[in-house]
Amino acid sequence: MSNPELAPSVMRFYGETVNEDSRLRRSADGRMELARTQELLRRFLPPAPARVLDVGGGTGVHAEWLVKDGYEVTLVDPVPRHVESASAVCTAVLGDARELREPDDSFDVVQLLGPLYHLPASDDRRKALSEAHRVVKPGGLVAAAAINRYASLFEHVTYAHLHTERIRDSVSKILETAVYDGARGFTLSYFHRAEELVAELADSGLTDVQVFGIEGPAWSLVKAAEQQPGEGPTDELIASAMEAARMAEPYPELLAASSHLLAVGRAPLTSTRDGYFSQER
Repeated sequence: MSNPELAPSVMRFYGETVNEDSRLRRSADGRMELARTQELLRRFLPPAPARVLDVGGGTGVHAEWLVKDGYEVTLVDPVPRHVESASAVCTAVLGDARELREPDDSFDVVQLLGPLYHLPASDDRRKALSEAHRVVKPGGLVAAAAINRYASLFEHVTYAHLHTERIRDSVSKILETAVYDGARGFTLSYFHRAEELVAELADSGLTDVQVFGIEGPAWSLVKAAEQQPGEGPTDELIASAMEAARMAEPYPELLAASSHLLAVGRAPLTSTRDGYFSQER
């Protein structure tokens, strides 16, 4: 695809409707997602200073803590208002995950903490992961986040309306097709199974791929508490849910209960890139 563009509904959603920065900083489950993503990535990141390409990095929420940790971060995002905001944090440019402008083997880390959410076509996801492999150095880290296939089932219980016909039918369609059409509320989205996410990273040529549940199996209890009248979830409940996420890591059957998934893999030290990219060159 030459000069790829995001679906117009996705551009409108992030460009006009929602403030992704606020979701990760203010909502209880968003704060859990941010904290756990930091926790997981710090296990695998090379020592600072190292070069990180934050693809689909939004307003720079993750770039901010990476810069504070001493990393040299370049952010790429297709939404102009995201790039404008992120420019206060790091180098930020307009771009698309499926066609990066960065040179081969130029970054120690490439992270995609959002692009796979809104690429329902498998060919588009393959291109995004192939581009990440192309620009990361041999032996470098690629980290990719995805929305869990079953997240909407848990989320709409927290809003106490899953039993209504409209919501039940909408969530049932997501479970059956893995795609939400963006008709209302959220925007066009793809929902991964954990094994599918691992396979996509491996198919792009990455090795040693591992997958984690970011928020873990108790995140929906925190979100439900936030929806109820009163002061919202206690610090103790959030701490317990975070510990549940850590304790669940050795048990792959619990991945299905997390809201988001994080997969990490490495580029081979001996490049096999020509074999994986021959169709795009």
